[in-house]
Amino acid sequence: MTLSNSAAVTNSSYANIFRGGGEMGELMRSYDWHNHPLGSPDNWPNTLQTNLRLMLNSGFPMFIWWSENLYMFHNDAYIPALGKKHPKALGASAREMWAEIWEQLGVVAEGILKEGNQFYADSLLILLDRKGFIEETYWTFSYSPIFNEAGKVEGVFCACNEVTNTVLSQRRLKTLKDVSEEMALIQTLEQACQATSTILDENSDDIPFNLIYLFDKEGKKAHLLGYSGNLAEDAVIHEIDLNQQVTDRLYHFKQVQQSKEVVVVDNLSEDYFKGINTPGAALPKQAAIHPIFRPGRNSIIGFFVAGISPRLEYNADYKSFHQLLSGQFATSITSVQAREELNRQEQFLRDVFQQAPVGITIVSGPNYVVDIANPGVCEIWGRKPEEVLGKPVLEALPEVNSQGIKELLDGVVSTGVPFVANELPITFERNGQMEQLYLNFVYHPVRNSLGMIIGVIAIAIDISEQVKARQEIEAMNKELLATNADLDNFVYSASHDLKAPISNIEGLMHELVAQLSADTLESEIVQQLINYIQSSIDRFKKAVSDLTQVAKIQREAGEDVTQIDLANVVEEVKLDFNSIIAETDAIVEHEVMAGSTIQFSAKNVRSIVYNLLSNALKYRAPDKKPHIKIATELTANYVVLSVADNGLGIDLSEERKMFSMFKRLHDHVEGTGIGLYIVKKIVENAGGKIEVESQVGVGSTFKIHFKR
Repeated sequence: MTLSNSAAVTNSSYANIFRGGGEMGELMRSYDWHNHPLGSPDNWPNTLQTNLRLMLNSGFPMFIWWSENLYMFHNDAYIPALGKKHPKALGASAREMWAEIWEQLGVVAEGILKEGNQFYADSLLILLDRKGFIEETYWTFSYSPIFNEAGKVEGVFCACNEVTNTVLSQRRLKTLKDVSEEMALIQTLEQACQATSTILDENSDDIPFNLIYLFDKEGKKAHLLGYSGNLAEDAVIHEIDLNQQVTDRLYHFKQVQQSKEVVVVDNLSEDYFKGINTPGAALPKQAAIHPIFRPGRNSIIGFFVAGISPRLEYNADYKSFHQLLSGQFATSITSVQAREELNRQEQFLRDVFQQAPVGITIVSGPNYVVDIANPGVCEIWGRKPEEVLGKPVLEALPEVNSQGIKELLDGVVSTGVPFVANELPITFERNGQMEQLYLNFVYHPVRNSLGMIIGVIAIAIDISEQVKARQEIEAMNKELLATNADLDNFVYSASHDLKAPISNIEGLMHELVAQLSADTLESEIVQQLINYIQSSIDRFKKAVSDLTQVAKIQREAGEDVTQIDLANVVEEVKLDFNSIIAETDAIVEHEVMAGSTIQFSAKNVRSIVYNLLSNALKYRAPDKKPHIKIATELTANYVVLSVADNGLGIDLSEERKMFSMFKRLHDHVEGTGIGLYIVKKIVENAGGKIEVESQVGVGSTFKIHFKR
């Protein structure tokens, strides 16, 4: 039977029978039914007509097989199931059209015609020839008898849903899970590769055969460390040397090495499967060669060769499954390689911590169990290592329970933001009595390979002697206390006392790094701990430098006063930021009025302009090009310098905090929170004032009033 334009339907009853139905409705209306065994639709039973209207106007895949010859009707939703059989399936006999599955499902359909019993299947495997090859598909469907008015079965009605993707995804997910679980128990590379191949062989429907190759330490030859599947022994390459002349058998491996992309090999020779007895099984025609990358890098450490099922398309999902396996291999392989080295490195780092001239401890878990406590921190705590190791910190040090330590740790873990303490008073039970110490320390989050916070590392320096010395000075000199000179004196002396141990720490760390091997330095935990310590050192150094600057403001007030042209200062400071201005593509305008001269300390006014321009660039909005305007205006009593930007802006309810020492409103960039404090102190010491106007998300304007 054929579709005929000349037989276009004009009969209104045809339009009624095949009403709607999209593409299939149109095909049925234009079909030459007069030359079909079923004859004109006008004469079809009401039962057939009713079921056809129901089927055509459903969005769920459905078909009808009618009469004892099982003539085929289907709706638009069922078209993908037919593949190349569409549109010729319309009106054809199901016995002929589905010859490849008739032995499996024909007996069901024939039984329904005879007995009138319904049939249901869930995720049933059906091998269809719809794309030019016998394809593995899975279906959930029901066959129901269609009765005529006399109660006789005239046809079969089917509602069906293809669940191939679901079944394949579940099968592949199980394989990935099995490989992951097995790798946790592996100790050697050979075990890892062969165990993986064996697990993959359990899913031969997706991976008919597989081979895993790894390069040697020199990266010159790749050796076969695992394989399984129905491969002839002669087909297996045991060693791949791509530095020599590449043979035909190695050509595709060279392609993968050069392109670092998967290569699909087509038209596999049947010789690869010579001697393999697999009755009824189709032989693979393709294989995919995937590069195995070192995790986090673009360097190839091996190859994963996977046979492609002859009953599946090598589509994006199939390829993604192989890529996930390759990534899992890489992670497992590098984990095995690193395990012994990691143990050695951990012991080495423990030895380093034991010798560090500062207190270092690492606590983990919700109860902050002490994993590492070096002699320095044990001395601060007044405990022996065996009294604290393996215990929750609040159990080992019960006296700190009410001193806010747990709250500080909770804050670091919940926010991921390090906490820096300067001169924090903490009381410990030492030598049988309570003793208050003053500590400078950093709490920094410790993350695992997934980026999850699993603990906190603390680095502490006991500065009790310096603090007590300052307190004695404060007690003896109330006049200096009133003018904050005591702070200046302490900072000036304490900064020198802190420089030596900080320099010693930094020197030891640099020497340590120089002694580590290249492989050790590549370890994630080594890099993480080195970065923690260096970050702490840098913070201490910056804090000492900034505190020294605060002291100088008071000590040098009134010195270096001369007539300053603000236009010259702005130009000079702008030159200091040329690189970051270019890097951020910032626009910096300046409109300094003539006569903008003041009597001021040259280095102090430069410090003011530098701090304000630095903040405008540093706290720029990530979604806008920085636009900064520096201007002056003259009033009766002041020369007003303004620096306006279009950056992040500030919540003015935090204005008081903004000008306090060590207070920061934005933590996403480096800083100590002392810059605006210094600016305010310089200006106010000279009889001026500072004002700020700001709106979050719009920008800020700082105005400095220099006394005329």
